[in-house]
Amino acid sequence: MVAKLLDGKAAAAAWEAELSAKLRGLPSPPKLVLVRVGDDPASGIYVKKKIEMCAKIGITSELVHLPENTSEASLLSRIASLNADKSVNGILVQVPLPKQIDALNVQKAIHPFKDVDGFGPKSMGYLLMGRPRFVAATPAGIMRLLQHYSLSPAGRHCVVVGRSNIVGKPLAVLLLQDDATVTIAHSKTKDLAAITKQADFLFVAAGKANLITKAMVKKGAVVVDVGMNKNRMGKSCGDVDFKPVSSVASFITPVPGGVGPMTIMSLMANTIKAREFQNQKE
Repeated sequence: MVAKLLDGKAAAAAWEAELSAKLRGLPSPPKLVLVRVGDDPASGIYVKKKIEMCAKIGITSELVHLPENTSEASLLSRIASLNADKSVNGILVQVPLPKQIDALNVQKAIHPFKDVDGFGPKSMGYLLMGRPRFVAATPAGIMRLLQHYSLSPAGRHCVVVGRSNIVGKPLAVLLLQDDATVTIAHSKTKDLAAITKQADFLFVAAGKANLITKAMVKKGAVVVDVGMNKNRMGKSCGDVDFKPVSSVASFITPVPGGVGPMTIMSLMANTIKAREFQNQKE
């Protein structure tokens, strides 16, 4: 068996076409403001990709780049100004943030109608109650990727390795809402292989290169790798040992080119949704 690729670039292109058509039907483009604090290299790359996609599909974007020593109070003040600006539909504060800034306080400060990252308490609460408003971009992108390839988790055993607020927890909730049976594993899980081996669908967001080996994967499983790491050779790799696992899985995401493109398109979709939602509330 050789796994079929879950090509995130192809799925994102189809979604891009759909969103572009929706944007053409709007009287004016929505506006997304991206806030970056400091000069983390990876953050710079992610922000650049998001701005490029905004330009490509017709969303207006603005970058607010603040110095590394920005205080939490100063950042919260800037967010308050963006909340009050009716021309701004979505606000995204890029993580990680400098150590003097509490990310939760930042997420709480963003107006719930503009929380396109889906990290705020109200967004998380609506998701948990089964009434999602804005869903974190990576989990939403993963669900869309499965849908693109007609892979339904309903009635299947899904194992999520990772419990972050950004990926693991919201993904588990989305899978539950799609009628999956869900197990969450993490760094403290004993005998991880015994858990992952049970998975019909295995989602890995642990942040550890090649954590998941061939021996840990059930034959025919669908494997979604959310990891983005560097191996000993300095090359990009995921949390899954791709080539050996591909010999037992039925479907697998590549790294890069799997989940990443879908994450960016999820953010675009949330920005358009924010515009529509705010118009309804006016």
